[in-house]
Amino acid sequence: MSPTFRVSAVLLAAGLLGACAAPAPRKTADAALPVAPAPTAKPAGPAPNDNLNAVAWAQTAIEHDLIYREVYRNATEKLAHAIKDKNWDALPKDERSGSAQRLAPAVILDIDETVLDNLPYQARLVRDDKNFDEFSWAQWCREKAAKPLPGALEFTRYAAEHGVKVFYLSNRAQDLNDATLDNLRSAGFPLASDETVFLGLGTINKDCEQIGTEKGCRRRLIAQKHRVLMQFGDQLGDFVDVLANTVDGRRAMVEPYLDWIGDRWFVLPNPTYGSWEPALFNNDWAQPEGRRRAAKIEKLQK
Repeated sequence: MSPTFRVSAVLLAAGLLGACAAPAPRKTADAALPVAPAPTAKPAGPAPNDNLNAVAWAQTAIEHDLIYREVYRNATEKLAHAIKDKNWDALPKDERSGSAQRLAPAVILDIDETVLDNLPYQARLVRDDKNFDEFSWAQWCREKAAKPLPGALEFTRYAAEHGVKVFYLSNRAQDLNDATLDNLRSAGFPLASDETVFLGLGTINKDCEQIGTEKGCRRRLIAQKHRVLMQFGDQLGDFVDVLANTVDGRRAMVEPYLDWIGDRWFVLPNPTYGSWEPALFNNDWAQPEGRRRAAKIEKLQK
């Protein structure tokens, strides 16, 4: 028998004898009772950042890149047909006056999260536990470091090579014009001229009375000389002006154009920011973050 087995046998015997012994007497009332240790307090820290999962998914999930490639490949395959069909037009109905059949073909693309990837900026906000602000955003834009999103470069080059003028519409501020042009050029995007980039939040044209950040008047300017074959964006406002930014209002605005999705309108995923978010809390950014979060939770379908 090994020493280990002998020790185990002795311990087993002692245990059996103990089980047969009389129960221990109860402690008297004044006997000291064991005190449970106090729970360890959790260290205080910032609330979880609502954007962490969205940014992590967009930066690391291969599904994100595959969706972009799928959208742009689908558009490339449809472009030749769109060029030949003189009745093909991707503008909302109230933004086209008169026939577009004899106009030169064009496509309209949003810039941020449509052709240029600004996720590093979003990642910095998450890392530093900060929210978007115009100053840090302008700093990022002036770095001119945004890379092309998957498929965007190939599609825009293909369109330009086939005689389709490429327009870029963005709500970046006008004072970011030079930095934006430099970033697009260095990334390899085709620019017929500086005028093919229409930035918002400033004076654009005496005939363009912009309402907030809506792009309708800029699309109408393009439509004066061009037949718009396709539109691309990550926000509903990249395709049509949103009159009521509520969940129901947004659905109502796109309802007449559902047949155009994936055909004339090409929508790209962006869970990190957008007008969809304030639609969940009455577009009131002034209310405390906790109240905004509570409103978003309330909107979840349970």
